[in-house]
Amino acid sequence: MNLSPHFTRREFSCHCGCGFDDVDPRLIDGLETLRAALGARPVIVNSGCRCQQHNDAQPGSSADSQHVLGKAADIAVRGVSPEMVAAVASTVAVFAQGGIGVYDTFTHVDVRNGRARWNRQTRR
Repeated sequence: MNLSPHFTRREFSCHCGCGFDDVDPRLIDGLETLRAALGARPVIVNSGCRCQQHNDAQPGSSADSQHVLGKAADIAVRGVSPEMVAAVASTVAVFAQGGIGVYDTFTHVDVRNGRARWNRQTRR
């Protein structure tokens, strides 16, 4: 089922197979806006919704993860660094007011109530 022109519900489903896929519509809108701001490059959703059990099994996951609320996505854009994705995401209103995290191979974005920023890249 399509959630928007470029994203499907399946992309956001919990990877454990439990069926949790209740994604916040603001996240989808923000990702569509981000996609357009990146020149219509496809945004790959590595992880979207997570049930609590699946979230707890993820290394380094937060106890207050926005993934368990359906408000977060870990994304990648081919040919665009996670830092650049984060920089562009910071110009998208719902992400500017929410969370943005930079990792080695992906960028986390979320539509939480309140601004949060972090960088968990491995120092080389």
